[in-house]
Amino acid sequence: MYSKLPEMRLFWIFLPLLFLGFFAALTYLPAFFRTSSVLFFLTLAIVVLVNNLQLAKSNLEIKTEHKQFDSIIQNLNSGAIFYDYEFKIGVFNKTAERIFGLRASEILGQIMTPDKARDPKLNLLAQVIYPSLASKMITRSEPGADSQIIDLSFDEPRLELRVFTVKLSGERDMPLGFLKLVHDRTREAGLLRSKSEFITIAAHQLRTPITAIKWSLEALSQNGAISQEDKEMATTGLTAANKLEGMVSDLLDVSKIEEGRYGYNFENADITVFMEKVLTDAAKEAERRKIELFFERPREKSITLRFDPARMGMAMSNILDNAIKYNVENGQIVVKIEKLTDKPLIQISVKDTGIGIPPDQIQNLFKKFFRGENVVKFETEGTGLGLYIVKNIIQRHGGEIWAESELNRGTTVYFTLPTDSSLIPQQEIATFGEE
Repeated sequence: MYSKLPEMRLFWIFLPLLFLGFFAALTYLPAFFRTSSVLFFLTLAIVVLVNNLQLAKSNLEIKTEHKQFDSIIQNLNSGAIFYDYEFKIGVFNKTAERIFGLRASEILGQIMTPDKARDPKLNLLAQVIYPSLASKMITRSEPGADSQIIDLSFDEPRLELRVFTVKLSGERDMPLGFLKLVHDRTREAGLLRSKSEFITIAAHQLRTPITAIKWSLEALSQNGAISQEDKEMATTGLTAANKLEGMVSDLLDVSKIEEGRYGYNFENADITVFMEKVLTDAAKEAERRKIELFFERPREKSITLRFDPARMGMAMSNILDNAIKYNVENGQIVVKIEKLTDKPLIQISVKDTGIGIPPDQIQNLFKKFFRGENVVKFETEGTGLGLYIVKNIIQRHGGEIWAESELNRGTTVYFTLPTDSSLIPQQEIATFGEE
């Protein structure tokens, strides 16, 4: 198996010389030295053979592993691109060839620099290597994570890509370079887009009959010619129609968010003044439910941020509505704004003394259609879309949102907003069902 390997050449070259030495010893050396000479040459032959066999075996295993690894890389469903710290391309598999319309022979060994984006042939690859060059990008990974996950969207050609970037290191953490796995989500995104468009059309079609039902029920509830019992029935029907209209509006909002066309109008405004107005609007409902509402202002007299007051107002109202709705009688809600000292962010928290969320369900809080088991028992109606919409509004503003909760003790919702407007995404990007 190993005899024909290149590593065995030294042994085959050495073997004739060994025999020559062996016969020379037998011919010319005195009888006293012949036995020791034979043992010496035999031992030398065995040592050379064993060393060459070990080297051949080791190299064969390495070559086999390399071929297996290369076969795996070449047959991945995702594009695989490896480049070193000088951005020299070292791996470019078959799927990458298909996605980028390039042959490996054209790209291997090239050093990719940002100015390659000017080359029409290399423009797409340059934007994947340097995501900051892309006009439509959304980060999916957590800040500081070992691997980076981003979504990139391109119009020409029409492509939806998810890119995973991992830093590779060798022995003793010696940096080797970066591996990018590029998943083509174009077809998947197209299917999700079709689903979203269907929901949009269906929701729009529902709006007209719902409006007609509302008008009819409003007219009946104000009609003096009908009995009080009929008026109460009309009022109950009107309440149900209003809730149905709210559900349709939520579905339309979700569809617009997923299609990247929710629409934002950013402006500079004082976040404290904005929050005071939002809390004033929420105070009446809190008072009606016998819940105290407190506001802890930041130490700074004024904090000016860039945000969309209408969308941010919707997000805050939704968070406060939940804090009021799922609170206990004579409960409390504390809204706090603080400027973080180590990051260009402010943090807003909404703490309530309500029913809380089960620990095993807290990670699902901002997902579509999620409603906690205890919440469903407490309040049977609801779409589970509100906090999903809130999460997307916060992320569109360059912030993050999360929650902490203790069952039967209350929940605190936190979210951040950047004080540096350059941290706000430049534009909306379609998510198509991403949680």
